[in-house]
Amino acid sequence: MAQSHILVGATAAPQPAIRTITVDDLKHALRAGWTDFSAMPSHAIFLCIIYPVVGIVLAQFIFGYAILPFLYPLAAGFALIGPIAALGLYELSRRREAGLETTSSNALDVLHSPSIGAITALGLVLLAIFFIWIAAAHAIYVANFGYAMPVSVSQFITELFTTAAGWRLIILGNLVGLVFAVTALMLSVVSFPMLLDREVGAATALSSSVRLVAANPVTMALWGLIVAALLLIGSLPFFIGLAVVIPVLGHATWHLYRKAIDAHDSPPAEFRQRPHVHRHAADFPAALFK
Repeated sequence: MAQSHILVGATAAPQPAIRTITVDDLKHALRAGWTDFSAMPSHAIFLCIIYPVVGIVLAQFIFGYAILPFLYPLAAGFALIGPIAALGLYELSRRREAGLETTSSNALDVLHSPSIGAITALGLVLLAIFFIWIAAAHAIYVANFGYAMPVSVSQFITELFTTAAGWRLIILGNLVGLVFAVTALMLSVVSFPMLLDREVGAATALSSSVRLVAANPVTMALWGLIVAALLLIGSLPFFIGLAVVIPVLGHATWHLYRKAIDAHDSPPAEFRQRPHVHRHAADFPAALFK
């Protein structure tokens, strides 16, 4: 029964309607994302400032200190797991849109979502895709350059752009990365926001996301390019810019979902209600989890 709830949700409901998305809708989502970030900067940065640190630690954990050839795959890979990092941001945008009080602790309300099982399952799928992509990028590098790591940035750049092996790495790596990116986009572009917003199962959220991309292939491809470009810019240098890029894209994705999906026939997820208790500085950060 629990598995059935994760897949189909609490109640049977018609498939949500898919709307046509235009370039103007993408612009609106980005503007609204920036507006949310501007209204809640401390909350967003609090959520995402550790994201660059996690990226660097993860890279060193996987590859040691010789991570130079894998910085680009890691930056591209953030597009695959970005929806997981942005879960709290979706919730903040949802509350702000509803006119409710918004604090940093509200981002953790996702842990109490009726769809937390489906969210967790989908998150594990994206994490698996991310690690498979990193493994594929490593295999492509080894196939072209062997196991030896570059001794300097200048050597790596020279070999990358002036040798046949370097160009094979660029072309094949980007083609394989495109397959992973398209897969992740189709699975997750609106599925996580929908799971937070409505009591639907993973199957409904996933199918809605896939149908949206299928119905708007050009516009959603442009959205994917925008996301990838901003993540790449935010990843330089050392992923520091992601502390701003991730929040803006996270909020923008919520607004894109609201533009793209008509899910009014599915039961809405209720907001978590908490008694108003005055918090003291000494309560931080334990108070966030209460």
